[in-house]
Amino acid sequence: MTLPPIYPILDTAALAQRTLLAATAAEAFLEAGATALQYRHKAFWSRETWREAQQIAGLCKQAGALFIVNDRADFAALLNTGLHVGQDDLAPEDARKVIGPDVILGFSTHDPAQMQAAQTEPVDYIAFGPIFATASKDRPDPSTGPQVLKQIRGMTKKPLVAIGGITLYNAQACFEAGADSLALIAGLLPDVCTKATLRARMMEWLQVFG
Repeated sequence: MTLPPIYPILDTAALAQRTLLAATAAEAFLEAGATALQYRHKAFWSRETWREAQQIAGLCKQAGALFIVNDRADFAALLNTGLHVGQDDLAPEDARKVIGPDVILGFSTHDPAQMQAAQTEPVDYIAFGPIFATASKDRPDPSTGPQVLKQIRGMTKKPLVAIGGITLYNAQACFEAGADSLALIAGLLPDVCTKATLRARMMEWLQVFG
């Protein structure tokens, strides 16, 4: 598979802090030209959460964009969307049993040992990070820097997604280290978050790296 260079993550907690709905952010990113979105909701999945995920799935379908649900194989299967799992989620082999053999599945890794183990997992792409210090997780793994990312690049032939603290100012170092795609949360959120400013920020990224 081929991932776009810029891979926006709709982190509901980060967006809620800025009093913005994930569906509004999704519309802004898609209007700006995003071709993939991930829905990241770490709290309880209420009916409201489900409806929001359905809405974003519909927006992605209309735009011809890839939609990926974070963590939850059951909801990804219900939505008929891609799935991304982490080290503490359902194992990729078990996730495959839920979503089926043909659905896109991503997997997070944080060190060379995890990357090595991931080579035998039934996944389509592998994320690695955090590359730089990040505030998007309560208890983040240690940041690795681009130098470890370059080492990781030599361990896999699968698409490699860099994540963690990536900004317009350090993104090029990730691509030079071998990343195929950059997963972004805070890097896509300007100081003042509105649909217009999110659309402008996404366009800025795509003008440089799209």
